Order: sequence, then C-alpha cells, then structure tokens
Amino acid sequence: LRSRLSQIILLFQVNPGGKRQSQAPGMGLVNSTFREEQIQKLRTGNLGIGHTRYSTSGISGLQNCQPFVVETLHGKIAVAHNGELVNAKKLKMKVLRHGVGLSTSSDSELITQLLALTPPKEEADTPDWVARIRNLMTATLTSYSLLVMYKDVIYAVRDPYGNRPLCLGRLVPVSKFDSPKTEGWVVSSESCSFQSIGARYYREVLPGEIVQISKHGIKTLDRVPRPGGDPPAFCIFEYVYFARPDSIFEGQMVYTVRRRCGHQLAIEAPVDADLVSTVPESATPAALGYAQEAGLPYVEVLCKNRYVGRTFIQPNTRLRQLGVAQKFGALSDNFAGKRIVLIDDSIVRGNTISPIIKVLKEAGAKEVHIRVASPPIRFPCYMGINIPTKEELIANKPEFEDLAGYIGANSVVYLSVDGLLSAVQEGSKSLRPNSIISNGDNDSKSSPKQIGHCTACLTGKYPVELEW
Repeated sequence: LRSRLSQIILLFQVNPGGKRQSQAPGMGLVNSTFREEQIQKLRTGNLGIGHTRYSTSGISGLQNCQPFVVETLHGKIAVAHNGELVNAKKLKMKVLRHGVGLSTSSDSELITQLLALTPPKEEADTPDWVARIRNLMTATLTSYSLLVMYKDVIYAVRDPYGNRPLCLGRLVPVSKFDSPKTEGWVVSSESCSFQSIGARYYREVLPGEIVQISKHGIKTLDRVPRPGGDPPAFCIFEYVYFARPDSIFEGQMVYTVRRRCGHQLAIEAPVDADLVSTVPESATPAALGYAQEAGLPYVEVLCKNRYVGRTFIQPNTRLRQLGVAQKFGALSDNFAGKRIVLIDDSIVRGNTISPIIKVLKEAGAKEVHIRVASPPIRFPCYMGINIPTKEELIANKPEFEDLAGYIGANSVVYLSVDGLLSAVQEGSKSLRPNSIISNGDNDSKSSPKQIGHCTACLTGKYPVELEW
C-alpha cells in the first residue's frame, strides 16, 4: 500500500506443504525496490505474507524489517504487524525474563516472541497457534492487526478494539471479475489494494476475530471480547488522513466520509470568499463537499509534484519540511486577486500549511482562509500513528492562540469533534458479515457489529489504560 508509505519492505512466502521458505527484504517503495527476478522467485509459493513498514516504535532500518520470522519448537512462524502495543515495556520484560534476547527495537518482535513462548497455563505445549494467539490478545488488548503464518496456514487477527484496519478479499478469475467463483483469499490493511491483484473486497476482519486462511477456505476460529462491554475503538485518523480514499471501512468508502466532513465544515465555518480549493490530495473530497455546501466554485490552486511522498509520514521534521518545499507549485492564473478558502485535512505539526499559504499569496491570492476538515490534534497517539509528543503539536503551542497570524492566513477554523463523529458515523453500518466461511459458503448467523471510534488524539480519552 503506497498510501501507507514504506521505508522497509519484506515479502515472505512458502511452497506447498510449508517445507521451504524464501524471503526478499528491501528499503523504499515497493515498485522501486523489487526487481522482476525477485518477484519471479516468490511466485513459486502458494502462500505468503508481506509488509510495508510505517515506523512508529523502533528506528527505520532493515533490522526492524517485517515479517518477523522465528524458529520455534514446532517449526518456523512469520508475523506481520500493523499498530503499536500500548503495554510494550511490560511485555518486553516478560519476554526477557524467559531468557529470550531481542534483536530489534520494534514492538512487533515482541508479538512474535510471545507467540513462540510457552503456551497458556493448563494447555499442552503443542503448535496450537489459536490458543497462543488468544493468550496474546488477552495480554495486550491493542493496537494490532496481525498476519501469522505457520506452515500452510495464515491467521488474520484484529485486536479486540479493532483499532487498526484489516479486511479480507477473494481472488476471482481474471476474465470474469464478477464471478462468484473463489480462487483464493487475500488479506490487507485496506481494501483498495485488492483490485490491482484481481481480488474483490469481501468483508472486514471483526474486532477480536481470529480468521484462519488455508487451502480449504477461510473460517472464523474465535472472537476475543473487549473487557466490560467497551465499544470498539477504530482509529478515526484513518478516515481523516491515513487511508486511501477508495478504501472501505465499516461499510462506507473513505472518500464519502471525507466529503461529508467538508459539508459539515461549511455549515460550521462559512466565510465570504470567491472559490474553494484544497491541499492535494487527501483533502480534495472535503474541499468538494465544502464547495457544494457553500455554493462556491471548486478551483485547483496548487500543482502537486507526484514524485514527492506524503510529508506527514516522513520520520523526522527536516524531511517533512523539505518535502513541502519540493511538493507544491501555484496555479496563479486560477486565483490571482481572489479570496481562497483552502481546505486541509489536518494540521498536526504546522510544517506544511505555512509555506503553502506563502506560495499562494506571493502568486497573487487576495486572501487565504484555512478550513481544516478535522479537529485540532492535541494529544499523542500510542497506537500506531507517529504523533509521539504533545510538545510537537501545533495545537499545544502558544502560537495556536493566533494560529492565523502564525501561519500567515486570514482566518483558521477547524471542524468540531462532534462534527467529525457525525460525518463518520452517519454512514457506518451494523453489518451482518459472513463470519464463518468454508469453500465460499455464506453464514448469516453472525451478530451485528458495534460501531465505535478512537478519538484519543483529539480528546485525550484513550480506549484503554496506558502502561509505561
């Protein structure tokens, strides 16, 4: 997934029977890292997992490359992880007390080692990976979506709070994309990746669900509950920025949610202006929604250099600032002498928006009014988004009292938390997913899915107690 920009990539696959494994690591984007001969080598297998790493816990380097592969008493396992463990330090001490050395700084290695440790009490020391996964899920409630591969089986796992996305797709015949026939199963953080490999979106892995994928099809093996009847806590920042707009979460397309955010923002924060535009590209749906609700024309004012990556998910401030300078050019003929409403999806650190406003005003904009299609980010994220300290957030700095003056805008208004939740939850669906499937058969006996979202970065209300 290029939208979840990777610095480190690893593909790992096995041949039929799980007796031979091969892997291919690299650093950079997938299409620029792997040569055709490497891909051809991996095509000999019938089962595989891959990972593109967005660094949160641990440094960016090949030593933190995933999937993590370890030899256990019962054979080799490979684990790929999206998320960040809220009690990683406690789990690290548990692993170290068992005499297991850790070779990386990634919390994802902890998951692999915990699975390889002795099984839960009163259970035999057998390769019962479902019992081991269940034990892991009770030891750490969030945040993770996992793929665990053992021999000729893959387990797809989502934490009980469903904080990180995970979805299932089915491979269909290339010549008949609408065919009901299933030729295989795939798993991804986002559904947008399925079309490029000839797969169709099937459903989400539910919070707390353990799904087995094998030559016999897919099957739900267990569902680990949340304590005390807590609601799910899907990361709302996935909708705001992180996900690709054509991905589907909770039965709705991300693009549609972002457009609704723009509608709501126009209701909450109108302004006298001549046109509406966007900071491309993740804010484009919100800008279109704002323009429609406000009755203003949508006009492009910035040209994006598509060869520069997404600035927010660069690992340090210097790279983010350099990315902004290289990323945008002004389309001055479209806005000279006019008042612009510029829609951004979020202002987290303030590295991006100030130089953009400067570019627009130097190119002839009469006024630039910033409207942000999400609330101010005020608190760190400890569950998989790289927002590690309160001090680096613009909403917590003295300059926030006069943010418009600080960034050079004529005005700045954010979407409210209630407005964001309304836009997200308006289209969330209580689905009855096909949760137990074998050979493509559907099962309609599943219970409806609860809807809930983590807004900790906006409100400081974390879904679980943080352990240090």
